[in-house]
Amino acid sequence: MTSTGASSTTGYPRTTSIDFLERCRPSTAAFYRYWDSKRGGRVMPSRADIDPLEMKPWLAGTALVDVAREPPGRLRPYALRYRLIGTRPTLLRGQDVTGMRVESGYFGANVEAALENYRLVIEEKTLVYDWDRTPSSDGFSREAETLLLPLSTDGEVVDMVLVYQEVDTLR
Repeated sequence: MTSTGASSTTGYPRTTSIDFLERCRPSTAAFYRYWDSKRGGRVMPSRADIDPLEMKPWLAGTALVDVAREPPGRLRPYALRYRLIGTRPTLLRGQDVTGMRVESGYFGANVEAALENYRLVIEEKTLVYDWDRTPSSDGFSREAETLLLPLSTDGEVVDMVLVYQEVDTLR
């Protein structure tokens, strides 16, 4: 895994370092350890390695994002689409974004920050841990932590991103 620490050029609160385990919530750390156990010495596991029955404690906060390669010359080299989204991310957005592109259904500070998180996961084959305060659909600001993890069918190319999100209400 790459260890870049917090984004220093933009001040955006994200890291690709395993050091996030010192700051994150216990459920997020447990989710990472589950993913890590499925790697079996590889850089990343495949979607087939992930068992939804084993993921029961985290399913409400989980999303699965498909990564489709775009033809050369397109604005972005890949399209990101929500394949599955848990109840917690759905409530935060105020809508079910299953089947939508990330650019339309993301939850976070802004679309550029969200897309940068996915770019790091896809191109650098690394984890991204992101934390920020974001208004949700109910108008209250939320302290959110999001962990994005790569999945690969062939062990080389990231073709899915496994996402886990924990959120607190700030009033």
